[in-house]
Amino acid sequence: MSVFYINTADLPEKIPEIRFGDEVYLSGTVYTARDAAHKKIKELLENKKPLPFELKNACIYYAGPTPEPPSSAIGSCGPTTSSRMDVFTPYLMDNGLVAMIGKGPRNEQVVQSIKKHKGVYFCAIGGAGALAAMCIKSFEVIAFEELGCESVKRLEVENFPVLCAIDCLGGNIFKKG
Repeated sequence: MSVFYINTADLPEKIPEIRFGDEVYLSGTVYTARDAAHKKIKELLENKKPLPFELKNACIYYAGPTPEPPSSAIGSCGPTTSSRMDVFTPYLMDNGLVAMIGKGPRNEQVVQSIKKHKGVYFCAIGGAGALAAMCIKSFEVIAFEELGCESVKRLEVENFPVLCAIDCLGGNIFKKG
């Protein structure tokens, strides 16, 4: 297993080197979006309307951060179950998404989409949202404020720890054998 320190802007070039089981520390821009936001993003794409962020080469973190306490950039920011986004993921990858962060396994359509688009799926530590928040240097709500904690946010992260769960070749930590 290898360890990588990667700026999110460099993900398209670095993804071919990453294999399932590798430790990765991400720095740069990451966007939060859960299922309600995914639905809205898909509708915007289908209606050829502007997106709240550039989807090409983007990294989406399946998280709904809590309000920030005093002296912190953000509140608890742990991953949510990724399978809820499976229905949207192939479509978003067809439109440029390259990386996702969440927890838990993905369905076969998502695995095939990751392979097709040379993307990657990372897992963050579930149950450690306060620890994850320590790697978030700033955030800004950029879309769907009416969704509350599920609004889309732009996060600036520094050495955010993730594990490669599904690599661009289809290697998958959730597969036995």
